[in-house]
Amino acid sequence: MSDVFVSYKAEDRRRVKPLVEALEADGYSVWWDAQIGGGAQWRHMIEAELNAAKCVIVIWSKRSVGIEGTFVQDEATRAQERHVYIPVLLDKVHLPLGFGEMQALHLSSWKGDRSDPHYQAILSAVARLSGVSADPAKPQSHPARFSRRRVLAGGGVAAVAVASAGSWLFLRPASASASGSIAVLPFANLSGDPGQAYFSDGIAEELRSALGRIAGLKVVGRTSSEAVRNDDAQTAAKKLEVATILTGSVRQSPSTIRVTAELIDGKTGIDRWSQDYDRSPGDSIKIQTDIAENVANALSAALGSAAKAAVGLGGTNNPEAQRMFIQAGALTDKKLNDETAHRAFDLLDSAIALDPNYAAAYSRKSGLLTLYGNGYAKSAQELAQGRAESLRLVRIALKIAPNLAQAHTALAFLYGSNLQMGPAYAEARRAIELAPGDAFVVARYANFASTIGRTDEALQAGDQAIALDPLNNSSYNLRLRSLFFSRRYADVVRAAEELERKSADSLSDPALPGDALVMLGRYREAQSYFGKFAPDYWSRLTGEALIMARTGDRAGAERRVAALQQGYRDTASYQYGQIYAQLGDKDRAFANLERGFAIKDAGLMGLKTDPFLDPLRSDPRFAALLQKMNFPS
Repeated sequence: MSDVFVSYKAEDRRRVKPLVEALEADGYSVWWDAQIGGGAQWRHMIEAELNAAKCVIVIWSKRSVGIEGTFVQDEATRAQERHVYIPVLLDKVHLPLGFGEMQALHLSSWKGDRSDPHYQAILSAVARLSGVSADPAKPQSHPARFSRRRVLAGGGVAAVAVASAGSWLFLRPASASASGSIAVLPFANLSGDPGQAYFSDGIAEELRSALGRIAGLKVVGRTSSEAVRNDDAQTAAKKLEVATILTGSVRQSPSTIRVTAELIDGKTGIDRWSQDYDRSPGDSIKIQTDIAENVANALSAALGSAAKAAVGLGGTNNPEAQRMFIQAGALTDKKLNDETAHRAFDLLDSAIALDPNYAAAYSRKSGLLTLYGNGYAKSAQELAQGRAESLRLVRIALKIAPNLAQAHTALAFLYGSNLQMGPAYAEARRAIELAPGDAFVVARYANFASTIGRTDEALQAGDQAIALDPLNNSSYNLRLRSLFFSRRYADVVRAAEELERKSADSLSDPALPGDALVMLGRYREAQSYFGKFAPDYWSRLTGEALIMARTGDRAGAERRVAALQQGYRDTASYQYGQIYAQLGDKDRAFANLERGFAIKDAGLMGLKTDPFLDPLRSDPRFAALLQKMNFPS
């Protein structure tokens, strides 16, 4: 006799499994479709277990409350008659008539954490009805199981055969719609220690990165994937517009790591494949590689043999190095400032010290150094030193992993910042060829294309970046930049307003709508956007100076220039050029732009498309400056 009988609809098995494992880990014996055969025996076994169980948990979901849920409803009736009924909600549903008198326990967003109050409420109900107190123990080991409901549907034997082979055969070309689309959701950390969450995140990060390098495969970016971490597979797939969801869980003890990986059909929510990996802690990276290789092997039939080669490119076998790499990315993805940048630098240095062949860590630090220097360097010397180090690091990355797309993106960003526009474009193109499904690579390409005047390419890549990372605000902010450089100012303002309606912090760069409003002559509204920055920040000082220049307040504009010079000196040479162009002082504008070229001010990347420089375009000096920068034709 089991302590607990779990009644559920077969299609919900993936969602029910964490509850069964948690109850078993707390010392209860659980019956839920234990190995049963076809024919006449299965009915008698179910009835015997249902009548003998000390309590019956009935899982109510969209499927079990419907016309196809008669098995569940019959079992719930029997449980009520025996007064051992515990209703649990997986979805927001109205219970069938006769089952709503007892308050149901909600478990819709639970991922297996045994300390969660929702699970604890179920545990208390089980203890009360069964008369057995929870006694945490090691999870029980069970032979392979399958559902009698699937047997009845005629698909049970096939399901067992696929699971036994560890197969991903459903990802044949016929089922890989739109050349394949997948979201890798964060793996749940079931270890009971929040400090171990880095490993759960690391699995998803590695899988996402490897799959993003496969041509023809749409892989949703990290920000969007994490935004739906509490949704069920079907809801997540609908929000992200993907056919398949890959997720799982991680449970760690001092002696063992158990990783469960699950591949789920986004339309039906049904498990297509699942696999448990039990390894020692030192094999943690190997588990990630195993999962990624299984995916790549399956996809290679449809998408080319290069899929498997993509797995692990530029990565590490050191779990601690990977933890630091992931933490550095999390710090700077959310907010880049002086503090977060230097903490990230320290973490990446430590990761590289642990694994000197960690190409992705060299690449990430290179890109971050360039980005930090462009926005925070206080002198031409500091700018030059940062870029020299950035170049050294990215060259190491490419020596270790020549086909690492993120390294080519970092090099493109560095070349562009150094005003080597031809080589920058070549590297950006190479990156997107290597990883056309990587949201970060595509977004960077969209940003670069917009600055060099390839408007159609920029908007197309921007749309692709949004499709790859639809819940990432930065993807939409990049589109604002492309719209601005294509001189669609009203569209910039409308898009910015939509972002702000979505949430207060959705608009990451208020200078973009501010600049667009300046070009539209709506100066008071523009000032409201520039006012979102700190008073001494360069974007605010520049924006206010441009307003003053266009409204005839020359003295005010000069005061803003003086404030810029005090805080940023030569590193704001491009901004001085913009302001003097709007003031009509061409000589001082060109003097500052030439100085910017000499110190490699990254602002000059926008020289070809920046509307604030329009007063200079008819001057021969402007054409000469463009020629020196060697923009791609």
